[in-house]
Parts: sequence; structure tokens; C-alpha cells
Amino acid sequence: MLVLRAGALTTVQDRGRPGHAHLGVPRSGALDTAAYALANRLLGNPPDAAVLETTLDGVALRAAGPVAVAVTGAPCPVRVSGRPVAWGAAIRLPAGAELEVGRAESGLRSYVAVRGGVAVPPVLGSRSTDLLSGLGPAPLSAGTTLPVGAAGPAPLPGADAYGLPGAPSELLLPLRLGPRADWFTGESLAGLWCSALRVSPRSNRIGLRTEGGPALVRARAGELPSEGMVLGAVQVPPDGLPVVFLADHPVTGGYPVVGVVPPGRALDAAAQARPGTPVRFVRAR
Repeated sequence: MLVLRAGALTTVQDRGRPGHAHLGVPRSGALDTAAYALANRLLGNPPDAAVLETTLDGVALRAAGPVAVAVTGAPCPVRVSGRPVAWGAAIRLPAGAELEVGRAESGLRSYVAVRGGVAVPPVLGSRSTDLLSGLGPAPLSAGTTLPVGAAGPAPLPGADAYGLPGAPSELLLPLRLGPRADWFTGESLAGLWCSALRVSPRSNRIGLRTEGGPALVRARAGELPSEGMVLGAVQVPPDGLPVVFLADHPVTGGYPVVGVVPPGRALDAAAQARPGTPVRFVRAR
């Protein structure tokens, strides 16, 4: 597949590099895990096959040979050589056909899978682009040629794309307090459950930053020594506005972690939350 238009930010992603934090290597991987998994299921790919993750304005590709593709995640217009085709379904491209994945109509990130997977060389067992560490392939640029893996023998199975939730109009994040909730005043923590926060435009694959709400107030001075960070950790920098760590988060950090958002649907929704989306923390069950 030849990249004709790379879009604002298009990266190769798979299930990431879990298990290497002790070596200083972040997890990385697709932010919207449900949309990533669906894209591969639509094509009969292995569950760890690499796909493309686009940001807001899609990508354009040309097929060097006949291939099948599928687009999931943020709903968007999809065209093959100028002709509209289905989003959320397997699409067959003849050799030379041009696939145009357009601007997201809602949400932020779309996923483009190709039957056989994007076969860039793996690094530490993953083909994911990690924006923080620089591991994996560079973000796509026009003129890049993407190798495609061999397709398996199974026929295209199809799947129900419409079972996935759409982009959130309000991002509800279940939060388990700790390990450093005691670094903040009780009044400040009580206010967290009713704070009217918003997604900041400074958000990225490393973390979802918030803005607009009252800052969390420290109960103690000083700084922590660096300690381990996990996916979904809610770190509070000096401005008091929570940052939710996403797939490319650092493996250590020195700002206190007020709580953790468990992996799952909430973090998938965070991957699709545009700047300005209201954010509300709720107590995790």
C-alpha cells in the first residue's frame, strides 16, 4: 500500500508492548481497543495484526495489488477511486485502486485494517508506533510504502460494526482513588466528583489533558520520587488539572496519581473524545 496522503497523524498500531515497563519501554498500541479489534475481525486477521490509526482527517492509500480493507473507529466517509463504499465492513480493492478515508464525522480516531496486516518490522514484539519513546515505525508520510502480510485461508467473516458505542457527548471516567489521593485535600477530592472539566486541545496519545474545572488542591507540599505509572493513571501536575494516561504514557512519573481509570470502554471512549468534550469522573464500582 502506497501512502498518498498521511493526514494529521497516522501511525501503525497493534496491541502494543506490554510487559516491558521494567526496561523503561511504554506499552503503546491502539488507543480504541474495541475499534481496533473489530477492524481485524472484519477481515479475519489475527487479533494482534497491525493496522493504521488515523487522527481526525483520515488517510489516502493506493493498493499495489488486490487486497481487502476495513475502516472502523470514528465514523467517516470512505471512498474507493472516488466511489463511496461502506464504513465498518470489508471492502475489496483491485490493484491500483485508491482508498480515501475522510474526515471523522464524530469522534477522533479511525482504524484502517488490511487483510494480512500491516507488516512493518516488529520492535520488541510489536509493530506499534510509540510517540513518546520513538520505538516502532515513524508516523506515516506521503510516499511511504507499507508492506502487507500474507492473508490467511479463512474467508472474510464480516461482523456487526454497529454494536460499538459512538463518540461520547460527555466522557464519563470511572475512577478508583489512590495511590496518592491523600496528597489532596478532602474538600478538593469531594469536588472532583462534580467538577465540570473539558478535554484539552493539548491531549494526545500520551495523555488526555483536562481544562476548565477547579484545580485539585494539595494537602501536602514537596514532590514525590519517580514511581511506576500504569495505563489509565490520573496524574495531577502542578496546575491541579488531571491528566489521564493513555497508551503512550511514560513508565514512571513524579507527580501524584490521584486515582486510576480501569482499562476498558472508558479509555476507548477517551480515545474518541474531541477537545471541548465535557469530562466527569465517577466512582468506579
